[in-house]
Amino acid sequence: MKLHWEPITLDLKTTFRVAHGASDQRHNVLVYLDDGVGEAAAVPYYGETQAGIIEYLKSVPDLGDDPFDMDAVLAKRPAGSRAARSAIDEALHDLWGKKLGQPLYKLFGLNPSNLPLTSFTIGMNEPEVMAEQAKASGHPVLKIKLGSEKDEAIVKAIRTATNSKLRVDANAGWSREQALEIIPRLQEYDLEFIEQPLAVDDVEGFFWLKDRLRALKINIPIFADESAKNSHDVVKLAGAVDGVVVKTMKSDGLREALRMIHTARAHDMQIMLSCMVESSVGVTAAAHLAPLCDYADLDGPLLIKNDPYRGLKYDGAKMILPDGAGIGVIRI
Repeated sequence: MKLHWEPITLDLKTTFRVAHGASDQRHNVLVYLDDGVGEAAAVPYYGETQAGIIEYLKSVPDLGDDPFDMDAVLAKRPAGSRAARSAIDEALHDLWGKKLGQPLYKLFGLNPSNLPLTSFTIGMNEPEVMAEQAKASGHPVLKIKLGSEKDEAIVKAIRTATNSKLRVDANAGWSREQALEIIPRLQEYDLEFIEQPLAVDDVEGFFWLKDRLRALKINIPIFADESAKNSHDVVKLAGAVDGVVVKTMKSDGLREALRMIHTARAHDMQIMLSCMVESSVGVTAAAHLAPLCDYADLDGPLLIKNDPYRGLKYDGAKMILPDGAGIGVIRI
């Protein structure tokens, strides 16, 4: 199987701000394995760059000739860039489906009509600006980026502007004390859940926060994102959080994402399937796992102006999987 790649620049419709910084473009890499395609998202706060992803891809040895021997193929990936490893995994799955002439969801034994609604992300800005963006979006499910000194004002302004379901994501932007101080105040705004309130490596802090919120009778669900990169992390967080966020880019691809989902279920956790800023390639690949999940945050193609592929379709918050073989994406 021949491995090759193509750097791409994704232009964002609006400046995307989170607790880690802001960007107007993302520099990703499309990865091909024969006819299969995957995507590596260069996310700065994960230490990923387009140049680093390409250097990793240059180091990958021959992956063999049998796309059906997936574990053996994926085991040949060197340690290094999670995004690049994920893209190889996606390309392999796409090739697998194309060889069999079936979409991935069928090969996974899933029903494409059982996809949860996806949220639409509102990046950090002034409260009034975010409220206007939330109202203008018209989306029934919104994910609000937090991690500033104006967090409560942001949520209040958006809740005043819209009746949409709201989820908030602190992107590891709060300390334990800040989280314990603000979360009780956010309960009145009817949030579905709070994502990654604490630092990435503060697993003990999630247990600490859970105990204190329980004592205060605060029942907003807490989800871990950056702290849950793979199935081993899910086990460590069992009992501390109500759910985990699964992303192919942090889990080395679809294979490990599927393990994360099953591990979370075994520990009575809920699951949100999410993405980085990715084109229709990476997001559509992930979406084939969506029937297994409770929530979805797969709005990557909605955030960019120059999607190189056509794949997952949107009818408001409803997602529609393509029925083509493999991932099912088509070059535009």
